[in-house]
Amino acid sequence: MSKYRSFVLPIAIVLGLLFHNFCVKFSFFVPYLIFIILTLNFVSVDLRHLRFSKLHLWLILFQLFGSIAIYWLSKTCGANETIAQGLLMGVLCPVASSVVVISSMLGADRMTTTSYTMLCNIVISIFAPLYFSLIGIHPEFSFLISFLMVFKKIAPTIALPFFVVLFLQIKFPNFNKKMCEYQSVSFYLWAIALVLTLGKTIDFVISKGYNNEHIIIILGILSLFVCAFQFAFGKWLGEKYGDRIAGGQLLGQKNTALGIWMSNIYLEPLSSVLLAFYIILQNLFNSLQLWYHDKRTRIAK
Repeated sequence: MSKYRSFVLPIAIVLGLLFHNFCVKFSFFVPYLIFIILTLNFVSVDLRHLRFSKLHLWLILFQLFGSIAIYWLSKTCGANETIAQGLLMGVLCPVASSVVVISSMLGADRMTTTSYTMLCNIVISIFAPLYFSLIGIHPEFSFLISFLMVFKKIAPTIALPFFVVLFLQIKFPNFNKKMCEYQSVSFYLWAIALVLTLGKTIDFVISKGYNNEHIIIILGILSLFVCAFQFAFGKWLGEKYGDRIAGGQLLGQKNTALGIWMSNIYLEPLSSVLLAFYIILQNLFNSLQLWYHDKRTRIAK
């Protein structure tokens, strides 16, 4: 079955495109799917011994300062506010909750990816409201209100699985060990979540596209460059610290659903189109990576 897994994500993308109206109605299932996915992936990591490294530090610094830098640089070069905000979120958007799934399949260290998933989402939940208060369309939102709104979105899918698994590892280690046998299921659950998320995103782009075609085209092109650069830079940085795959995935694979939500609440809503294209691009690239990895593994055998 593993030789077909590189086709799962492209199929999910096509289904999301074809049945976007259906996906919108059932997109509320996605947080529950992400909860199960993270739980299945966290059980194989001793959460009591999570460690943070210099790689994590450089990745989070890039997201925090690179995002605001590309925003001001694009404004300096004459970009309008919508495009500048799209670029900001393309870099600032936290790492995807499911990054552990794809990264582990590609051979990355599970401890490295799990640690950064926790760190990145917490740090971004603190700094994003600060950025939004400076450049957003709702300056009346205080930092505390913005922080609580963002954290409320992050906590159920990131923090809750962490504490559930931590409890299992301490009180029911045998049950935790048994759950490790079902980790492969998480990939296919993510494919379902991707169909629903992408379908909802496509529906959003269609609804926003009228009379905004030129902005959408520009955001789509920029999304390609932002996605390619972040995967490439992350791999380069990861190679310096002994985990090239983890570096690329942690910087390149984004929680686009959360990023789109933040853009719609705090920024120009049309700016979220960049992340809508990003979700397609990052998953096509992940599919290509899985295909190449599986092919190389078969040749090695």
